[in-house]
Amino acid sequence: MNGYYEQLVKLLREARFEYVRPGKGSHEVWARGRLTLIVPFNCYSRHTANAVLRAAGINHKF
Repeated sequence: MNGYYEQLVKLLREARFEYVRPGKGSHEVWARGRLTLIVPFNCYSRHTANAVLRAAGINHKF
């Protein structure tokens, strides 16, 4: 597995999050309403991916 980014983006899009803009370095900003997330696009750690999902309120674990 090359990382969790593709799977993470799929789950975020299903939860109606939208890509807003690039962030600093290897990060992106995603949002849904007032909820804003910083998502690394080189997410190789399942712990980081799970933390992003938890912050988004998505009940899924890798």
